Amino acid sequence: MIPNRTLDRLRNGEATIGAWLGLGSPYAAALLARMGFDWLVVDAEHSPFGYDAMAQSVMAILPTDTTPFVRVPWNDPVWIKLALDTGAMGIVVPMVMNGEEARRAAEAARFPPRGIRSVGAWLGPILHGEDYWTAANDQVMVVVQIEHIAAVERADEICAVEGVDVVFIGPNDLAASMGLIGTSFRENSAWEEAIQRVLRAAQRAGRPAGMMCMSVEEALRRQAEGFQFLAVASDARYAQQMAQDILRRWRSIDRPSG
Repeated sequence: MIPNRTLDRLRNGEATIGAWLGLGSPYAAALLARMGFDWLVVDAEHSPFGYDAMAQSVMAILPTDTTPFVRVPWNDPVWIKLALDTGAMGIVVPMVMNGEEARRAAEAARFPPRGIRSVGAWLGPILHGEDYWTAANDQVMVVVQIEHIAAVERADEICAVEGVDVVFIGPNDLAASMGLIGTSFRENSAWEEAIQRVLRAAQRAGRPAGMMCMSVEEALRRQAEGFQFLAVASDARYAQQMAQDILRRWRSIDRPSG
């Protein structure tokens, strides 16, 4: 089985850059996978991905050097099983609140005896090699999201769970749980302290920490702080920003009337 490049880089202490796929389009997945991102997340939680489009997006990413992840809709072993059966090299599990929930996510992504994942993923050996059944437990990544202030309070127990590879902060839901939705929460000191608490807990446990950023500048600042698994926005955001820039430039030019 080909080693998980992203996992190798994280274990070497390197920072990685990725993005979210939210348009529901395998074409967007194929395009961004060839741009040079370390990893991409097919978002089945907040995007219009049906199962077919999710699987097709993973397949579009796999021939490249980019690692495909799927964010499942919930911490559900059925969804985790289905996501990994596409050939994805990792899952992202939203709204993990405590160590027990983190343990359940990790177990759902691993074959026995380390977990409870069903041995029926016939596509895995075809895509990744005949040793998939024995190698996948060490190559498939589990990323758990800490995105509620109550989970921040239990960050140490979440980060300590065996089988969790990355802890990833969801900034928007974290802000909402703190009553900050609709505000400039990235400037809020209490929100920032919650971010730093998760980072410190991850570092104590020897786990890479990640975060969703909205700009390259924010990602570079978080990298300097010690974050290693950094997302910079999404395919939808890139399309929106490009369209806004084109229209802004078009409308800024004075043209003769008539």
